[in-house]
Amino acid sequence: GRGTPGAFDFYVLALSWSPSYCESAGERRDPRQCAPGRGLGFVVHGLWPQYRRGFPTNCSAFERAPTRQAMETAGQVFPSEGLARYEWRKHGTCSGLDPAAYFAAAREARAKVTIPDALKSPGRDERLAPIEIARQFVTANRGLRPDMMAVTCTRGQLQEVRICFGKDLRGFAPCPEVARGNC
Repeated sequence: GRGTPGAFDFYVLALSWSPSYCESAGERRDPRQCAPGRGLGFVVHGLWPQYRRGFPTNCSAFERAPTRQAMETAGQVFPSEGLARYEWRKHGTCSGLDPAAYFAAAREARAKVTIPDALKSPGRDERLAPIEIARQFVTANRGLRPDMMAVTCTRGQLQEVRICFGKDLRGFAPCPEVARGNC
């Protein structure tokens, strides 16, 4: 539920697997993200403040709307403006940051994650066990351990890789409750 802006324990960077989103979202999918030939793999879904158990959402009834400059920063990591605005309202307002700083933090967290070479671009009918996807992320990112991330699935398809960071975004952080969300 609601929380106090800035009062949380760590962040989760949620990286959505775009092919699964585009296949399953139907009419709700974003046309820019799912345009033919776009070929997106992992995209930033959000940067989520978390408690050790649970997470805050919609922390400010009087949130500041993102400026055009803030949305330019958001556009560097989010696949669509609509998603960036939604993520600001639901999660960014809990960060204790203003919109520009929140989107810059999302950009900073994304820059610290190396997507494994084998997962950089979507392949045709590639099948990997969730544990193999996690292993590839751990191998590609120094300091990342399995207890600092989760691979989530929906109906047998890769949905997201969620990576936990300390509140200062300096490094990866253990997050047992998130890690238990593995598929």
